Amino acid sequence: MADISQLLGAMINYYNGDPRRIQHFIKVHDLARTIGTLEGLDEHTLFTLEAAAAVHDIGIHICELTYGRCDGKLQEQEGPALARDMLSALDFDDEVIDRVCWLVGHHHTYSSIDTVDHQILVEADFLVNLYEDGTPKEAIQSAYDKIFVTETGKLFCRKMFGLNVGQSDSSNAQ
Repeated sequence: MADISQLLGAMINYYNGDPRRIQHFIKVHDLARTIGTLEGLDEHTLFTLEAAAAVHDIGIHICELTYGRCDGKLQEQEGPALARDMLSALDFDDEVIDRVCWLVGHHHTYSSIDTVDHQILVEADFLVNLYEDGTPKEAIQSAYDKIFVTETGKLFCRKMFGLNVGQSDSSNAQ
């Protein structure tokens, strides 16, 4: 039976010797799980989201080796097959694998987000990347305005980066 903890362990093994990438996917996973829980996702959608968050950047190393870079579009191109192999080896259900692969193949595509799992994965990845990249406050504000949709994701962004956007913080995630 598929298990998120086993998947996280497999990803740590996959990124052996790359603590930066290990720290990144663990943070994205934890934020995605927390946002998803606070947004009230059903158990199946939350499980699928957690799996996608764990493997969302699985294509980075192959992109670096093959192309000498690892931009988002290349990750979306190379990541799904690697995610499929790992999830299959860990006995994830085909339906979950298909959805995770779709999310991995679209987690840097922001123009047509129309499902909550995609939205939350993007928000969690943004929260981590904005911090890890030392993004200036003006750019964080722009990302907040253009990317964040869920109440929990918006609250977390405001609180993490001290944004004052004139919104009430009366939320279950205070």
